[in-house]
Amino acid sequence: MYVCVCNAVTERQIHQAVKNGAKTVKHLKDQLGVGAECGKCASCAKACLKEAHAEQHPGLVKKLIQLTPVQLGAA
Repeated sequence: MYVCVCNAVTERQIHQAVKNGAKTVKHLKDQLGVGAECGKCASCAKACLKEAHAEQHPGLVKKLIQLTPVQLGAA
């Protein structure tokens, strides 16, 4: 699926970027050009980024879900 039509970036490319070390939407912008033009893809790119991180680190995501807001730094 195309995530960024302006720069022809696909969901698969985002998943590959995460495998190569991308951690934030800014990394995706720097590496792939996501959100560099109109910006309408930013929310979809962020969702794909989260999905890719969940696939890469399933135990970490499960652990983060179990943490309370105080443990995550919220007051």
